[in-house]
Amino acid sequence: MSACLFCDGDGGEVLHRDERLRIVLAGESDYPGLLRVVWNRHVREMTDLDAAERTACMQAMCACEDALRAVLQPDKINLASFGNVVPHLHWHVIPRYRDDPHFPASVWGTRQRDTPRAIPADFVSQVQAQLRALF
Repeated sequence: MSACLFCDGDGGEVLHRDERLRIVLAGESDYPGLLRVVWNRHVREMTDLDAAERTACMQAMCACEDALRAVLQPDKINLASFGNVVPHLHWHVIPRYRDDPHFPASVWGTRQRDTPRAIPADFVSQVQAQLRALF
């Protein structure tokens, strides 16, 4: 085992995978539509990627944003990459709603309320169809 969450496993339910990256449904209970774009090769920072790889990563994040907007119609999309706990390049693509548990703070901020949200039963197939159209 490498002791890296994203080297040792997918990091969620894989919705798309290619030779460079994967897009996974993270399985976050407060944010059920949260997607992650995970770089397959273990790198720590965007600047570890060459220009073509950076473009591919940004295109994947935009594809996720497009898919989430089409399927869930969130009030906002947040993009975040920290890697402080898991120093393997990955981006969170987070659908946000004015009544979500942390709004207007970040999803890692102080909880404001309990507002469970469900995603459509066919969410995975809808997002995969959107991603196929964008890749």
